Amino acid sequence: MKLAGKLIAALLVALALGVGSAWWIVDGGLGRLGFGAAAQNGAWHTNLAIGSPAADPYTRAAVARQGLLALSKSETVYFTAFSDDSGAALKTNCAYVISGGKLPARWWSITAYGADHYLIPNRADKYSAAMNTVTWTNERFLFTVGPEEESESAQGDFVPTGYEGGSGASFSLTLRLYNPEPEVAAAPQNLTLPTITKERCR
Repeated sequence: MKLAGKLIAALLVALALGVGSAWWIVDGGLGRLGFGAAAQNGAWHTNLAIGSPAADPYTRAAVARQGLLALSKSETVYFTAFSDDSGAALKTNCAYVISGGKLPARWWSITAYGADHYLIPNRADKYSAAMNTVTWTNERFLFTVGPEEESESAQGDFVPTGYEGGSGASFSLTLRLYNPEPEVAAAPQNLTLPTITKERCR
């Protein structure tokens, strides 16, 4: 009986460790798509295994968890940012200016997601900015992401973070490059991607 009890306890511990480590990889590591064939570029990072037949089960699980459509890298390359250019975590109580130049893709968009990987509810029902909605000046664009109260003083197009008070919640930005140029998949770490600059916090 004692031996059977020890075996059951060992199996339960092994099961807990297995489930826990898988959840950590999917929700913590791969949930940020920074595991596997990853590339870092400033605040942005990508995993080129997304949408690829070579994607392992953990990558596939993370893609499903984050809700990406996961097209092949010849159709779309995804970059995600959880921090600004200074390395500070993105928070819904802060306003950020996103700026950059022409990106090597036929079309692009940047979408804000909550910590649960879902679109952030807001009164304006606006969740993203795209190459045809941002303000362009001298071949450079900019737009602002932040609390709805910041919309009147915001620079360019505005994407609300759904801030409801307090110290704010974490959120992320996902940049999608549709029909990207070959250089995007070949050397994503060498691209000039949009900057994320914190302006102020409430």
